[in-house]
Amino acid sequence: MMDDEVALLRAHCNNISRYRRLLKTELTDFERRFIERRLLEERAVIEKLSASTFPLAFPTPNTVTDNATALQMASAQG
Repeated sequence: MMDDEVALLRAHCNNISRYRRLLKTELTDFERRFIERRLLEERAVIEKLSASTFPLAFPTPNTVTDNATALQMASAQG
């Protein structure tokens, strides 16, 4: 069961890589919107699948600003 879920995660990651490569090419507006939408869908599937496959994973800050805020809060608390 776990192997299947990891394989699905890998497939979705590969799709994301492919979509990112496609976005670097010359596309029509329609094609670009379609690929961007698919990219968002793939990311959402990965998040959902990751949460169910690895339920003990802790969320991490996404940006440098979030990291700085977390460090400031930690230093203020003690």
